[in-house]
Amino acid sequence: MGALAGLFYSVSDDLPPLEMLEQYSPRLVTRIVSADSVTLKELYTQKRVWVPLDKMPEHLLDAVLATEDRRFYRHWGVDLIRLIKAVIIDVTTLSTKQGASTITQQLARNLYFTHKQTISRKLKEMITAVQIEKRYSKREILEMYLTQTYFGGGAYGVQAASQRYFGKDVGQINLEEAALLTAMLKAPSRYSPLYDPDRALLRRNLVLYNIYSWGKIDRKTYKAAMSRPIELNPSESDSPLGIAPYFTEYVRKQLEAKEKTYNFDYYADGLTVYTTLDSRLQAIAEQVIAAELPDLDKVFQRSFAQRQIMPFLASEYPELSPEEIEALAEETSLVDSLIQNKMTVQAALIALEPSTGKILAMVGGRDFGAYKWNRAVQMARQPGSSFKPFVYLTAIDNGYPVTYRLLNQDVVIDEGNGKRWTPKNYDLSRGGLTSLREALRWSLNLVTVRLVQEVVPPEMVVDYAKRMGITTPIDAVDAIALGSSSLIPVEAAAAFSAFAAGGVLANPYGIIRIDDKNGKTLEENSPQKKVVISEQTAYMMTSLLQTALDKGTGGSARWKYKFFRKAAGKTGTTNEYTDAWFIGYTPQICCCVWVGLDDPFMTLGRGQSGSKAALPIWAQFMKTAHDTLELPWKDFDRPAGIVELPICKDTYMIATPYCPSHFNEIFIAKYALTDTCNIHRGRRK
Repeated sequence: MGALAGLFYSVSDDLPPLEMLEQYSPRLVTRIVSADSVTLKELYTQKRVWVPLDKMPEHLLDAVLATEDRRFYRHWGVDLIRLIKAVIIDVTTLSTKQGASTITQQLARNLYFTHKQTISRKLKEMITAVQIEKRYSKREILEMYLTQTYFGGGAYGVQAASQRYFGKDVGQINLEEAALLTAMLKAPSRYSPLYDPDRALLRRNLVLYNIYSWGKIDRKTYKAAMSRPIELNPSESDSPLGIAPYFTEYVRKQLEAKEKTYNFDYYADGLTVYTTLDSRLQAIAEQVIAAELPDLDKVFQRSFAQRQIMPFLASEYPELSPEEIEALAEETSLVDSLIQNKMTVQAALIALEPSTGKILAMVGGRDFGAYKWNRAVQMARQPGSSFKPFVYLTAIDNGYPVTYRLLNQDVVIDEGNGKRWTPKNYDLSRGGLTSLREALRWSLNLVTVRLVQEVVPPEMVVDYAKRMGITTPIDAVDAIALGSSSLIPVEAAAAFSAFAAGGVLANPYGIIRIDDKNGKTLEENSPQKKVVISEQTAYMMTSLLQTALDKGTGGSARWKYKFFRKAAGKTGTTNEYTDAWFIGYTPQICCCVWVGLDDPFMTLGRGQSGSKAALPIWAQFMKTAHDTLELPWKDFDRPAGIVELPICKDTYMIATPYCPSHFNEIFIAKYALTDTCNIHRGRRK
C-alpha cells in the first residue's frame, strides 16, 4: 500500500490543475461568412467546429460507443473489468496490443498528455479521467470527446471531419459515414479513406459489425451498410486562401484590432463573423479580371519591349556596358522572362452598396498568393480625370448651372516650383465656349483647369473632396483639376456612392456581426452615414455623369458591352497611361476599377486609357452582377427642387418660341436660369 501511495503521489505531482478541468475550452475554428451564407475562410490553428451532442445523429453515438467504450455509461472514468481483461491478454501473449482506455481516458490524453506509451502517463491519464468524471456529466464528456478528437486531414472533431470528408454537417451523415468516422478514431492516418481506402473500408465494416453485435441495428441494415462502398465528397474549403482572400485578410486585420476590446482569440474561440460581401459578386469580379488581364499583359509587354526595355535592363544589370545591354535586349526569351517575373499588370476592384456602404466585392490584385498588398484599400494612386467630378461638384453646389460655359482653349498651369505646364485635351482638341455638361462629358482638360482657375479655387475643391470622404493629402494647386493628387479606390467608390445615395455618404464596412461560439453577439455594425451635399446637388452630379457614360468617354459600356441600365460614371487616365480608372454606379451598386502596375513609373502602354483598360472590367462586372442578382431596373429618383427648362442652343439662355433649336436642361431650382434668349426675340424670316 505504501508503494502504491508513493507511486500515486509521484505521478499526480504534475497533473493538470482542477481549474483546467473545470474550464474546458477547445481551440475552435472562426468562420468568416458572406452575406449569402457562404463560408469565405476559416481561421484556426486546429480545424475544430463545436456542435452540441443533440445535433449529432444517434447512429454516430452508437458507432463510437460500440467500438470505443460500451460500458461508458456504467464506469467512473476507468473500466476496471476491461482493464483487467487487457492486462491478462497482454501478459499471456507477451504483447501490449490490447487497449483498455475509456472514452474519458482518451479525452484526458487528448487534452492534457502526449500519446507516448509509458506507465506513468497511463496512470496520470486514469487519475485525470476520474477527476473529469467528477466534474462533468456523461453527455458533456462524450460531447467534448467528439469535439476534441483528431480525425485526420487537418480536421478536429466530428463536425470538421464530416465537412472535410463528406462535404456536409455531421447531423446529415448516414450510418456508413458515421462508421467511417468512427473507424478513423483508432489511427487517423492509417485508416484515412483519402490515402488508404481499402484499409479504411475494412475498418469501417468492423465498426458496422460492432454496432450490429451490440444490438443497435438489425441484420438487414447491417448487411446493406456493409455492401455499400465508401463515398466521399472531400471539401476543398481547406485551401489556405479560401474565397475572396483580399477581403478575408481585410476582415482578419479588423478582428486583430478588436481582440483586446472583446478579449477573444480569433484563431481559437470559434467566432462566426458575418460579412457584407456577396460571394456571387465576388466570383464575377474575379472572373472578369482574370479574363481581361492576359490582353492587358500583352499590350504592356509589347509597349515595354518597344519603349522601356533599355532603361529597365540598365537598372537590372548596372555592371554591363551600353553595347552589352543592347545585345541583351535582343534575347527575346530572356526579356520576356524578366518582364513576367519583375512586372505584371495589376487590377483592383471594389463594389459598394451606395445606400449603406456595404462592401459587396473586393479584389486587391491579380493573385493574393503572390501579391499580398490590397490595392483596393491600401493603395493611393493619381486618379487622373476620375477626380474631375469633385471639381464640377464644387461649382454646381455653389450655384453654377450646368449650362455655364468656359473657353476650351489653352491654359498655363504654374506648378509652384518655377515651372509652367500647358496641358492638352486627351484628343488634342480646342474649341470655343463649352458648357460644364459637355466639358465633363468629353473630359476636357482645358475647360476643367479653367474652371479651377476662374471659378472654384483649388482650396475649395480640396474642401469638397474631404467632405466626400477623401482622406489622402490633396495639394491645393491648379493641377488638382487633372487629378494630380492620389486617391484610394475604396474612398473614391464611397464618394461616388454619395452621388447615387442622394448626397448621403456611407462609410464602407465589411463586418455586419461577430458572434461567439455560443451564438452570443459580441459586436453588431450598422451603416454609418452622414449628409455631405444636398440631394439636389447629388442628382445634378449624377445627371452629368450619366451623360459621360451614355454619350461621352464611357460610351463603350453601352454600345460594346451592352450594359443598358440607368448608370453614371467617369473614366480616369494619368500621364503616360500609368493608371487607368473607371468609377461608376447604378442606384444599387457603385464600383471602382483601377488598372496599372505597382511601379508608378511604368506605363500600361500607349492608348491604355481608363475607357480602354478599366471600363471593360467595370462594364462586364456591373452587367453580370445586376443580372445575376436579378436586381430590378431602377432609375435615379429626381428630388424636389429640380426644374427643367428649354435652353437655346445658340445662347445657352432660356429659349423663346423663336429660337431655331433648343434642348431641355435641368437646374437646381434656386440657381435656375432666369434670363431668356436675347437674340431670338421676333419672328424668324
